[in-house]
Amino acid sequence: MPPPLSADRPAPQPPARDAVDALIHRTRRLRGDVDAVRRDTVLIDEEDPQLRWQRALCELAVHHLDDLGAHLGQLREGLPPRAPDRPAAVPAQKTMHDAHGKNTGARYDEPKQGSLIGRVGSAEWNLLTDEISWSEELFQIFGRSPEAGPLPLDELPSLLLPEDQPLLTALVTGCLVDGKPIDGEFRILRSDGRMRTLHMMGEPVLDSDGCTASMWAVLRDVSRLRRGQQAVRRTHDTLRHREHRAQAEHRLAVEFQETVLPPWRGSLRLPPEGPGSLDIAAHHLPSGSSPLIGGDWYDALATPDGRTFLTVGDLTGHGIQATSAMAMLLGAVRGMAMAGIEPGPLMGHLNQLLESSLQPSLGSATCCRVDPATGTLAWAQAGHPAPLLFRDGEGWPLPAPDGVLLGAASGVAYEQDEVHLLPGDVLLLHTDGLNRHRDRDAAPDALLALAPRLAQARTAQECLRTVVMEFGGTERLDDACVLVARVGA
Repeated sequence: MPPPLSADRPAPQPPARDAVDALIHRTRRLRGDVDAVRRDTVLIDEEDPQLRWQRALCELAVHHLDDLGAHLGQLREGLPPRAPDRPAAVPAQKTMHDAHGKNTGARYDEPKQGSLIGRVGSAEWNLLTDEISWSEELFQIFGRSPEAGPLPLDELPSLLLPEDQPLLTALVTGCLVDGKPIDGEFRILRSDGRMRTLHMMGEPVLDSDGCTASMWAVLRDVSRLRRGQQAVRRTHDTLRHREHRAQAEHRLAVEFQETVLPPWRGSLRLPPEGPGSLDIAAHHLPSGSSPLIGGDWYDALATPDGRTFLTVGDLTGHGIQATSAMAMLLGAVRGMAMAGIEPGPLMGHLNQLLESSLQPSLGSATCCRVDPATGTLAWAQAGHPAPLLFRDGEGWPLPAPDGVLLGAASGVAYEQDEVHLLPGDVLLLHTDGLNRHRDRDAAPDALLALAPRLAQARTAQECLRTVVMEFGGTERLDDACVLVARVGA
């Protein structure tokens, strides 16, 4: 109920009806647009916390617009007239009756969802006459029968939760004693056991002598609004927790990958001296469009028989699981390479290992064994891009022997092929993430186009730098590894 005029306050002028109608129309249109977005999010995956957060925000916005529209409607209609046959302090009774007109004594129905009716009520407590006036909506908010009458100010805190009672007492005392306006929230427990969150705003009404004559207040049921805000906070917290966990997992995956990959940086010469030795350089390129760390690897090592073993590979997946599986597989590759197992049989053993792993996944790999004495390259592949050979300013992919992805089938035999290398040849091994379109069957034209520049390079490190300059800024979908081996004179 609006307050009577204070002695020191002029009467406000009502806004123009046309202006209010225009605001109502715009609010309804905006409400419809937001509700359409909210309905679209109902079909979204419930497991995605970001999408749940977006839907919660839409629902909260709809609630706000419902309230705004109802407030503007009340502003347009103005103060409703009082019934002449009953006192202002006693609202009209709204009890339920059966088919014969008998009072059933049932409680009031809850207002329908999206309606402000029954969620905003007003009250006035006259300190001089002890008269109390509650609107019909306020009885509905408190779940109180009009026959029971409105509550005096000193009994109002009895409906609040114990922890909220001191707040209401302080608000009312500050209003009546110090003339402060009321603006606060508290929770009530209704007789039907339902808890409601109410927002109370009010002011003291002064008499001609400046003393407090009465207190008026508007109480609004903001339970749905607060539930919507809590849903937004919960989903936002879930998102933040997910982001923090992803960041921690990313840091751990990066550290794990750096620990597992070869510790050498710059260039490596295997064997250290002698004709036919390989000048080797390698680099890991992170994804240009994703912070995820995959299961890519590269390695180069000298075996006890005097030959050099080269390998690159990639496992499906990202994060800790992919890097841990990569560490297991790379360890097996190193062990079998040191044991002298040839690339073809080695691939078969890797396939069995990956197939029997507790964390099944698919992988691709290329393994090469170079004999510096004869210049022979023996190699095998498992669903992996073929090595590129650059010679005399030209480049081409090596014809690939048969080999399916690791972990894709049981009892698979992997073919092995041989190529003769010449002094000055450049061998380039890479994972498929380096390709712009991730097409394993198409020739990597961008790499082959580097042949003239690689021919001018004097070291493997210079060749690698050329590749990194070409592909380092590419928006790749995945991370990648590159290994360059240059045959010495």
